[in-house]
Amino acid sequence: MACRALGVSRSWFCKWRGGTLGPRARRRERLAAEVARLFGLHAGKYGSPRITADLRDAGWRVSQNTVAQIMREQHLVARRKKKRRSSTRPGRGRWRAPDLVKRDFPAEAINQKWYGDGTEIATGEGKLHLASVLDMASRRVLGFALSEHHDAGLAYGALAMAVAVRGGQVPGVILHTDQGSEYTAKAFRQACERLSISQSMGRPGSALDNAVIESWHSTVEFELRRAEHFATQAHARPRVAAWIDDYNRHRRHSALRMMSPVDYEQALAAGQAA
Repeated sequence: MACRALGVSRSWFCKWRGGTLGPRARRRERLAAEVARLFGLHAGKYGSPRITADLRDAGWRVSQNTVAQIMREQHLVARRKKKRRSSTRPGRGRWRAPDLVKRDFPAEAINQKWYGDGTEIATGEGKLHLASVLDMASRRVLGFALSEHHDAGLAYGALAMAVAVRGGQVPGVILHTDQGSEYTAKAFRQACERLSISQSMGRPGSALDNAVIESWHSTVEFELRRAEHFATQAHARPRVAAWIDDYNRHRRHSALRMMSPVDYEQALAAGQAA
């Protein structure tokens, strides 16, 4: 009865009871314990690809399929998707930027394609609006801004930070956003013109036209908003900033050979220098 409940064979149970488990079984027990430890260390945010990368860095020789199987056995599920409600406010003017991306999202080098959009951070004192600018080549969040107001000033704050991180000059970069009023505003358009940034916009009501930043918002939802509660806006501001810094410096990406955005950019720089 115990074997049926645990899903193991009687012969395996007898070996375990007698203390005669083989090397492979003992290794798998240690591996299962380490998978559970890493899952808890990352607060349940890492799935099998990133946990596999952590294990390999620690010296384990293990496949992603094995890690995924162990996680299933322990009922460790990293992500449960939840439909996100859009907060975009369409601009009322006639001006719209052309779609320069056309769902061709990848970038061959940094400072070619940036993606921007806004989302909300709930607090006990009301919502904060978060605007972000992400470099597609490295998945690095170059700039962000938090405000009680969803307007062009918020979008410009995120853009100004991104430009400053890149040294103050980014001529020719494409900034792709939706058609929200903060990006169609005259003040924001003039700022892009001064910085020689080419604005690009997807079709109204099509989240897939800006899928890169929507994926980033999914990460914000799962790893920040659902994981933490902010009693006040003053508490939320430094915590959001610290979380984004940790995302840039430590969060692994499968598209970046399991490196963090900052590590990937450093590896690119080292390769170019060589």
